[in-house]
Amino acid sequence: MNDPKHPKEEKDLLLHGHEADGIQELDNDLPRWWVWLFVLCVVQATGYLLYYHVFNMGTLQAAEYAAEMEVGNKAKLAAQQKFEASLVSLKPSTDPDVLARGHQTYDTYCSPCHRLDGGGQVGPNLCDDYWIHGPRFDDNLRTIINGVPVKGMLAWKETLKPSEIFAVASYIQGFRGTRPPSPKPPENEQQPEKPNEFE
Repeated sequence: MNDPKHPKEEKDLLLHGHEADGIQELDNDLPRWWVWLFVLCVVQATGYLLYYHVFNMGTLQAAEYAAEMEVGNKAKLAAQQKFEASLVSLKPSTDPDVLARGHQTYDTYCSPCHRLDGGGQVGPNLCDDYWIHGPRFDDNLRTIINGVPVKGMLAWKETLKPSEIFAVASYIQGFRGTRPPSPKPPENEQQPEKPNEFE
C-alpha cells in the first residue's frame, strides 16, 4: 500500500507497466500540436482520395504526363516536318560552334560504325566519293533522318533534334576528300559531291 505521508511521485503514476532492459515506458499524452497535425493529415488524405479516386474530379499524374507528352510530340513532329521541308535549301554550316556540336554528336553516335576518322567500319566510308545514298548535302541529311534500316542504321530523327542532325551532317561533310588510314573499300559507283538541286 502507498504511504499517505509519501504520496506516489507523478512519474510513478505515468508508468505504463512495460519494462525492457531496465527502461520503463511512460504513459505520456502526445503533444496537442502533433495530434492536430495528424488529424489534419487524415482529413487532407481523405479529401485527396475522394477528389482524385472516388469522384474523379482531378487529373492524376499519369494522365497529366500523357497529355504533356502528346503536346510535346506534336511540337516535335511539327519541327521535324518543317526541317525536312527545308532540306533541299540547306547548305553545310561553317560555324565553329555548330561543327563542334556536330563533332560531339558524331563521336557519340556515328563513330562506332563509321570510325572516328570517317573511314568506315560497319558503316560506309564517309571520306571518298562513292556515296551509296547520294552525294548531295540534302541526301546525307535524309540518310541521317530516316536511317537505313536494312543495313542496320537507325532513323536518327527519333533520337536527335533537327539542329543536331544539321550539325552532325555539316561535320560529316568535312570528311569528304580526306584520306584516313585503311579506309573501307568503295561500295558504290563514284559520285562526286554535287550542289543541291535548287542551286
